[in-house]
Amino acid sequence: MVLNTSLIILSFILIYFLFRQLYYISNDIYWANKDVHGIFSKILIFFLYFGFISMIVQYFREDYHFPLRYLIYIGITATIRFIIVNNENSIQTLWLATVVFVLTISYLMLPHPEAKND
Repeated sequence: MVLNTSLIILSFILIYFLFRQLYYISNDIYWANKDVHGIFSKILIFFLYFGFISMIVQYFREDYHFPLRYLIYIGITATIRFIIVNNENSIQTLWLATVVFVLTISYLMLPHPEAKND
């Protein structure tokens, strides 16, 4: 009960930050902000909030269970978003690409629920 209540409160907090980020993005568009990198960063942060909210919704849809494959999806997409925004250091980008590769291999090693054992 405490976990579910905490997740509901967290989802409302994340919804607030999601709409706040949307407000910042719309201000940048309205005032014709020329900092494309800054606007792109704000859009990626918006989608991170959206991803966390959808993760909480998925938890309730899966009968209070969160499959490991969803965490791996989130890890892969978050790492790719980080690479897109912060790509100044090539060694760091190489390490992050290695992380994406390892997470992808981990996902492929998971047993999938569609595969039925007859």
